[in-house]
Amino acid sequence: MKAEHRETCIICEQSKAEGINIYASFICADCEEEIVGTDVQDVKYPFFIRQLKNIWLKQDA
Repeated sequence: MKAEHRETCIICEQSKAEGINIYASFICADCEEEIVGTDVQDVKYPFFIRQLKNIWLKQDA
């Protein structure tokens, strides 16, 4: 039986198998869906922006 490949999501910081890779960062499918459905007026929006900035911070390091 093949082992399932899991990565740590930069948003929720949980280990998940399904999602997308952006540069060297991983966003799980659950967080991707929540981000896409979040309105800019939602209280979670600034949190998502802060977490997504880590993509560029990792890239510049």
